[in-house]
Amino acid sequence: MSQETRYFFNFSFFKVDPKWRWMADLAKEESAKEVENILRNSQIMYRVYSTLGLRDDAEFLLWFVSESVEKIQDVASKLYLTVFGKYINPTHVYVSSTRPSIYAKNPAGYGWLGGEEQKKYVIVYPFVKTREWYLLPLEKRKELMAEHIEVGKKYPEVTLNTTYSFGIHDEDFMLAFETDDLHKFQDLIMDLRETRVSGYVKVDTPMIVCVKKDLVPLIRSLG
Repeated sequence: MSQETRYFFNFSFFKVDPKWRWMADLAKEESAKEVENILRNSQIMYRVYSTLGLRDDAEFLLWFVSESVEKIQDVASKLYLTVFGKYINPTHVYVSSTRPSIYAKNPAGYGWLGGEEQKKYVIVYPFVKTREWYLLPLEKRKELMAEHIEVGKKYPEVTLNTTYSFGIHDEDFMLAFETDDLHKFQDLIMDLRETRVSGYVKVDTPMIVCVKKDLVPLIRSLG
């Protein structure tokens, strides 16, 4: 996939109304297949993850990638028109876009769009740097980010999808780290806390751990 094309990322987290659990199993199964059909025919890229039991504010994630926000809106609208859609409520929604990094020599930086295989977990969180960071000279920021990037290279098991939210959402960046080993991700974050860049971090929560799941089994797991 060409890295010259700019894409929008959408991370939509949902909770399910407890009344869903009281529906007949056959009706739930039919609705799950209805939702699956909508996503498969949406003409946008998507991934599905479970957060069940890992947080109290979300039970699953739909991660969308598209060249337009309108296509993402269209899928969301169709989702809400399904039976399942009547029982879900968004709890966190984030929008961001791809763009070349001014710090990394390799502008790829997008694990998913770079063609890397999907991993078992994705950890998603909004990221905001302090105003003091942006007032530093560019060369100084590049120096600090070079140190930051070198730490990341120690953890090849962790793939980073960095996207930018400036002007289109509340944060500066959206970060989505993919890994098959949550312990390695934790080690990475602890190492990054000791870099000088860490002193310029204003917001890096909520940090949401998500587990890869196929859509129909995901909906079944919700009761």
